[in-house]
Amino acid sequence: MFLRRSFVTWLCALALVARAGSAWVEVSAAQDDWLGAGVPVYASPNKVSGNEAAAPAYQLAQGPELETWIAPPVERSQWVDANVYVSEPAWGDVPIAQSSPCPSDAWCWQVLPDGLIYRSYQAGVHEPRLAIVAFHESGSESFWDGTLGGRVGLLRYGTSGPLYPQGWQVDVEAAAMVRLTLDEIRDFESADYRVGVPITYGIDNWQFKFAVYHLSSHLGDEFALAHPGSLDHRINYVRDAIVLGASVFPHPVWRLYSEAAYAVNVDGGAEPWELQFGTELSQPGPTGSQGTPFWAINGHLREEHEFGGDVSTQLGWLWRGHSGQVMRMGFHYFNGKSSQYQVFDESEEQIGAGLWYDF
Repeated sequence: MFLRRSFVTWLCALALVARAGSAWVEVSAAQDDWLGAGVPVYASPNKVSGNEAAAPAYQLAQGPELETWIAPPVERSQWVDANVYVSEPAWGDVPIAQSSPCPSDAWCWQVLPDGLIYRSYQAGVHEPRLAIVAFHESGSESFWDGTLGGRVGLLRYGTSGPLYPQGWQVDVEAAAMVRLTLDEIRDFESADYRVGVPITYGIDNWQFKFAVYHLSSHLGDEFALAHPGSLDHRINYVRDAIVLGASVFPHPVWRLYSEAAYAVNVDGGAEPWELQFGTELSQPGPTGSQGTPFWAINGHLREEHEFGGDVSTQLGWLWRGHSGQVMRMGFHYFNGKSSQYQVFDESEEQIGAGLWYDF
């Protein structure tokens, strides 16, 4: 009986040894696969001797299901594929970040695409963006002109590049353009509100725009309180317009554009036709932290002024991000009929400085 139990014990021990040896072979094979894939392995500093150069130490850490992972020491940056994220069971499957939803330059459908095909005019004072301009009006007082809004893409069928995409895109735009007195009171003088839906198309270095927009002008409540009776004379300036525009880059640093708009509904002294045209100069592509100089000029003609209007120019420094967003700061000059439509028939000469941000 004793011999039989001893024999069984020895058989169990041999089986355990065999299983351990098999596991070691699997681990070694997995490590060989990693080495064959080009993963560097360095000797531990404790094993460097003689004239051998000390190499960065890598540690072997046992992963799930006997997989061997080679991880760098804590003091070195992690070598991780940007498209691979750590899996968290509570969040479901492992997400994969795709740098481009379309292969190469192919066209595909994109919801909430990066960038815009037809960008807002830099020197256009009624374009939707985030902006603040402090200026002195010649022969009058000083003001703040602020713009709170933006323009974003909703749907695109085209390439996925954010800077100069090709294809069709539907955007939405909205902005409130307000005027405050530049004094200790900061009275709210007036505001123009604009909302629209542009449909844009880009091919090669050309961009085209078809858009509809609504614009209305309102008198500020603080101005009304400070000037009793002014509400009786407020202007209900309204435009519901259809726009056709074209933009081209004759050179990567140089943009030319023009557009015509016809308002199917007008009020408060507005007339149907208006025209815009201008040019912009700046370094293309992402600028990094150093930025680049820019210059932009815009002309705006309106039928209610017998196709007179205004001209505005801006000059300064520009920063452009990888998704095409642009921040600018610099000098601002405006001359012509007022940029606030509550006093659209008055003339202004503005000299000041501003900060502008376009999505």
